Formats: sequence, structure tokens, C-alpha cells
Amino acid sequence: MIIDATDLILGRMAAFVAKKALLGEKIDIINCENAVITGSKEFILSKYKQTRSRGVPLKGPYYPRMPDRFVRRAIRGMLEYKKPRGRKAFERIMCYISIPENFKDKKAETIEKANISKIPSLKYMRVGELCKLLGAKI
Repeated sequence: MIIDATDLILGRMAAFVAKKALLGEKIDIINCENAVITGSKEFILSKYKQTRSRGVPLKGPYYPRMPDRFVRRAIRGMLEYKKPRGRKAFERIMCYISIPENFKDKKAETIEKANISKIPSLKYMRVGELCKLLGAKI
């Protein structure tokens, strides 16, 4: 299954993808930098800066800056990744920035339940924009 993350809410998409992966389906997510996080930009940025600064560099916790790894980390939070079933499900999930060459001719699906048009307010931030502010070199 190929999912286009453009205009999809990150948490809702992550829950959907985690559920499908636990059922044994292989999932590829394209356009990860176009997924959105709802809330005001100041709150989102302060929250993720705080989580990145938590801990120590040698011991963690480690939070990625690149959008594809950022989305994959959000999906990992929906899985029991320390147990064998969750680890195998996590291995079935792959995230990509933009559209790779091997997915150009294939049809990508979208998740209607996770679309940004479902929220009443217009306060949101794209994952790519957040990652650039956190220091990603995109």
C-alpha cells in the first residue's frame, strides 16, 4: 500500500498506518514533508524544541530532524516496537521525502479520515517546515 501524506494529519495517519502494519501489510509513505501537525506554530515549535533538548547526546532520547524519519518516529509511537510483533510491523513501514523513482508510475492512496479538511481551525504546521526550523538540511 502506498500512501500520499500530503495534507494528512500526522497523528491520525500514524494510527491508521500502525494498525495496517500490525495486520501484516507493507506500507510506503510518500511526501512525508507535506504531512501536517495541528495547533499554533509557536506551540508546536516550542514542544518539539523541548523534546529535542531533553536528555543527553550520548544516551538519548534521540529525535530525528529529517521529515521522513520524523514521520517514522511518530508511527513508532503507535506500535509496541520493543516486542517482536511490533518490531516486525515497524520494519514493514517505509517513509520517503517526495516521490521516489520506483513509485512514480504507481497509484498512491490517501486517508479520508486523516485529511486536514476535517479540522475546523486553520492552525497547523507542515512537517517539512517544522523540520527546517529544528535544523534539518532539506
